[in-house]
Amino acid sequence: MARQRRSFSTEFKQEAASLVLDQDYSLAEASRSLDVGSNTLTRWVKQLEQERSGITPSSKALTPEQQRIQELEAR
Repeated sequence: MARQRRSFSTEFKQEAASLVLDQDYSLAEASRSLDVGSNTLTRWVKQLEQERSGITPSSKALTPEQQRIQELEAR
């Protein structure tokens, strides 16, 4: 039986990545407690690190500042 693909809000992704970056959770602890795959969480953490350093992501932004930049670039 195939597992159904889940989707997460940008707020959830940002909070999950913040657990690792700001609250000293390990990737394993955070992924286990949130029931999210470790590879997925690793991607979110890397994306949040990049956004905080000013790099606009190619996918949907996590931080409000980068979301605004993407909106303006789309116009």
